[in-house]
Amino acid sequence: MAWDPNHLPGGASRRLIRTREAALEVSRRAVEDQLKICGCKRDADVYELFLSQKDLTEVIDLSRFKKLKYLWLQHNKLQGITFLTRNSCLTELYLNNNAIFEIKGLHSLPSLHILLLHHNELTNIDATVKELKGMPHLKILSLYQNPLCQYNLYRLYIINHLPGIEFLDQNQVTEKERRSMITIFNHRRTHIVQSIAFQRRVDASWNPRAPFKQKPSQRVPPDFAFANNVDKTVFEDPEDAVFVRSMKRSAMATTSLNWDTVPTREEKYLDEKGTEPQMLTVTLR
Repeated sequence: MAWDPNHLPGGASRRLIRTREAALEVSRRAVEDQLKICGCKRDADVYELFLSQKDLTEVIDLSRFKKLKYLWLQHNKLQGITFLTRNSCLTELYLNNNAIFEIKGLHSLPSLHILLLHHNELTNIDATVKELKGMPHLKILSLYQNPLCQYNLYRLYIINHLPGIEFLDQNQVTEKERRSMITIFNHRRTHIVQSIAFQRRVDASWNPRAPFKQKPSQRVPPDFAFANNVDKTVFEDPEDAVFVRSMKRSAMATTSLNWDTVPTREEKYLDEKGTEPQMLTVTLR
C-alpha cells in the first residue's frame, strides 16, 4: 500500500518527502547518464534504458520516452511500479531481484512480450494476475522466488488465467499442463470435451453434489419407419435420436468356412467323408 505523508506527523512527513526527492534525483541522474552513453539527444530516439544495479528505490516518470522498448531495472531496491504509465511500446521489462510487493500499473503495457519478476515480494496472486491480464502479447513470464509461488497449484493457476504464456519460470508450458489446467479449473469444458470424444454431444452439465440420475431406456417412436428419413422424426430425447441413428447403419456381413468339414483330395478319392462344407454367416449392423 502506498504511503501518504498527510497521515504522518509533520516532522516525519517532511523527512519522507525529502528522502523520496533524493531518491528521485538519484534516478534522474542515472537516466541522464544512460542517455549520454547512448548518445541520444531526443526522447523520441530512446529505445532502451539500462538502469540495473543502481541502488534505485524510486524511478522518475518515464512517459516522455514514447518509443521505449527495452528497460532493465533488475538488482535494485524498488518496491512498486508507478513510473510506467504511457510506455505502450515497451516489449521487454526486467524487474527481477528487487523488493516489489505489488505491480499495480503494469496493465497499461499492452505490447509487453517478456516480463521478469522473480526474486521479489509479491504475495497477492489474484492482484498480480489481474494486472497481467492486461498484456495480451505476454509470452515469457517469471515469478519464482516470490511468496505467491507457495500457493497450491500456483503454476496451473497462472496458466489458467494467462493462456497465452509460453514460458513460465524458465520452463515451457506443456500441453499436458494445459489439459490438467482445464480438468482442474474448468469442469464443464472438460465434460464437453469428453462427450465430443465419443462422437456425440450429451448433457454437459457438471455438479458434484447432484444426485445420481439414471439414464432412461432408449426407444424408437411408435410412428417411426426405418425406410423414411430420420431427420423428419421429432425425438423428445436426443439420446433416442442417437440410438435410432445407430440402428440405421449399413449392415455388414462376414462369412467364414469351417475347413474341418472340407474333405481332402485323398478323402474325396476314397469317398470316406461325404458331408458338405459348413458355411457360417454373421451379420452386423
